[in-house]
Amino acid sequence: MDAFTQRYLQDGQTSVANYLLDHFREVGMTTDQLLVYLQLRREMDRGVQWPDADQVASRLGWTVQRVYQVLHELITQKLMAITTVTDGQGQKQDTYDFRLLAEKLSQLPVHEADTVATETATGTTTAKSTAVTEAKAARAAVFNHIEQEFGRPLSPIEMETINDWLEQDHYRPELIQLALKESVLNQVYNLKYLDRILLNWHKKHLTTAAQVQQAKAQQSERTTPPATGRSTDRPTPKLPIIKLTD
Repeated sequence: MDAFTQRYLQDGQTSVANYLLDHFREVGMTTDQLLVYLQLRREMDRGVQWPDADQVASRLGWTVQRVYQVLHELITQKLMAITTVTDGQGQKQDTYDFRLLAEKLSQLPVHEADTVATETATGTTTAKSTAVTEAKAARAAVFNHIEQEFGRPLSPIEMETINDWLEQDHYRPELIQLALKESVLNQVYNLKYLDRILLNWHKKHLTTAAQVQQAKAQQSERTTPPATGRSTDRPTPKLPIIKLTD
C-alpha cells in the first residue's frame, strides 16, 4: 500500500445524506453554509464536538470572520443550534446541533411547486417575502452592530445568546439596539450587561424603544429639583438706623 492510499484510508469518510444535497436550497441553506456544515460534520464524525473555526477557515481558504458570519447565519435561520452534551468522562461541553436542519428537511412539502404557484396567483408571496426580508435585515443589523461596538467577531455561543433574545425572549431588534447604546455609553462591552438591561426593561413591561425613552424622560422629570422661585433682582429693604447712645 503506497503512502497516499494509506493517508486516504486513515482520513476516513464523512457521510452526508443525499436528500440534504438535493434539497439544501429549499430550506434556505446557501452553498457557503453547506460547505461549513460539511467541514463541521467531518470533525464531529471524528468525535470532535466543538470543531475549531480557525481550522475550518484554513481548509476553506476563508477568514475566521467569514466562518463566524456563516455560523451566525445558520443559527439565525434555525438551521443549527448550540447545545451542551456530556462526553464519556462525564464532562460537559458545547457542540453544534443540526436537528433543526433535519426537521426543516422533513417538513418540505411534496408538491412545493404547486404551493408556490398558488401563492403567487393570490399575491401573497411578494408580501411574505418582503416581510421576511425586512425581519432578516433587522436581525442582521443587531448582530452586526454588536460586533462593530465590541470590535471583534461574535463567538457562536454569543450568537446563540442573541438569537435566544430574539426567538425565545421576543425582544425587538430596536430594543436590543437601544440596550447596546446604553452599554456603550457606560463603556461595558459584554452580553451579560446587555442581558441585565433587557431583563430590567422586561420586568418594567417596556417592550419598545419608545416606551423606554418615555420611561427615561419621566424618571428625569422626577429627579430634577424644582425651581425655588427666588429672584436675585428683588430690592433690598432699607433698615432704620437706631442710635444707641446720645
